[in-house]
Amino acid sequence: MSEASEPSGNAPASNREIISWALFDFANSSYVTVVCTAIFHAYFVRTVADSLGTGKATLLLTSLISISNLIIVLTAPVIGTIADFTARKKPMLLFTSILLAVFTALLSCAGPGDVYLALFVLGAANVMYGTGENLIAAFLPEIASRENMGRVSALGWTIGYFGGILALALCLGYVFYAEGQSQTAAQYVPVTMWIVAAIFSIGALPTFLFLKERALPLARPEGKGFIAIGFERLGHTVSRAAQFRDLFLFLLCILFFTCGSTTVASIAAVYAEQVMGFKTSDTIAMIMVVNLAGSIGAFTFGAIQDRLGSRKAVAYSLFIWIVAVLTVMLAASKTVFWVGAMLMGAATGASQSSARALVGRFAPPERSAEFFGLWGLSAKLATIIGPLSFGALSYLIGGNYRLSLISTLFFFVLSLLALVFVDENRGIASARGETV
Repeated sequence: MSEASEPSGNAPASNREIISWALFDFANSSYVTVVCTAIFHAYFVRTVADSLGTGKATLLLTSLISISNLIIVLTAPVIGTIADFTARKKPMLLFTSILLAVFTALLSCAGPGDVYLALFVLGAANVMYGTGENLIAAFLPEIASRENMGRVSALGWTIGYFGGILALALCLGYVFYAEGQSQTAAQYVPVTMWIVAAIFSIGALPTFLFLKERALPLARPEGKGFIAIGFERLGHTVSRAAQFRDLFLFLLCILFFTCGSTTVASIAAVYAEQVMGFKTSDTIAMIMVVNLAGSIGAFTFGAIQDRLGSRKAVAYSLFIWIVAVLTVMLAASKTVFWVGAMLMGAATGASQSSARALVGRFAPPERSAEFFGLWGLSAKLATIIGPLSFGALSYLIGGNYRLSLISTLFFFVLSLLALVFVDENRGIASARGETV
């Protein structure tokens, strides 16, 4: 296998370019917040698949989410290889973005009884979202130095949370108007999908206008296709785990805490309603406040990690996660629950932005897409393991959501233990081909 070349020596990224990169997080968050958290998933169970019953509808939805994430996991090594060897991350990102906007708009065609149409389109949209997430992250080492990578990563997460809040506010404004006109969910939810598709397209546009591709293409070995090269590189990287041990230990840390955070995201609304007695309006307000807290957490920890190091920033964020989960588990009043929810939002923004920056510091510049593919692989595996663990424990103990959070707490503790063995300076030296 040929050695990778160094990235091109273009001028450092301008502020306009960095903001344009961060605006892709703004676009992505509009999809996640509205489609995955606040509106479409609930609409699928309540309206599209209502005739199947809540249990079967929920099972189909969660199975679809797991399958789409598995596809992202399996394709990430190949897509990362293609991006690295062709130095065409930007056209690939454009392709996934166009399809995500199209599939999001097509979700508007899913009405009562259109179960398999909804599942197919939602699955395709999820795959495009997850693949694009990996590709945009791979630009981080090109536009940020190791000294300011934390701030740049946090900027993306901060702007992203505001994208989610804006999309949710616009959609909910339309929903309240439509309900005032006596419209049903089957009438107004499809319109919200068009709103999200439009916000995503507008938010992502600056990325394609101003973000530059700085990497140089690599010579592909003769007689080998990208699929073979992709898995060969993955095997080669794994075989060199001793050289990149801090990266692999940190990917394990990411896997554990993402198991916890994705579980929280997937059951937050259900927990609030079933355990705390929240109304729909309360849940909507909670989602918006949690997103605001996430933006504050991402912004604050962006400054912390560049001063103290990303590893310490991740550790602090995990401590906040543990306190937040314990607070929610023990909450006897809505006020205490709100405190725990806001801590969870802050911890989400802090942990995700800090983790992305540390992966960027541990990734050799010429193989950034491949290594961020591994980051995406860890995160997507977690979206399969975490919610299933919570669901299994909940089933075994008779649906007690409070006690089921023990599985979530366990993942954050494991993540903190894995982080103990990560040496940030050694990991950075390994990325540079140095020894410590």
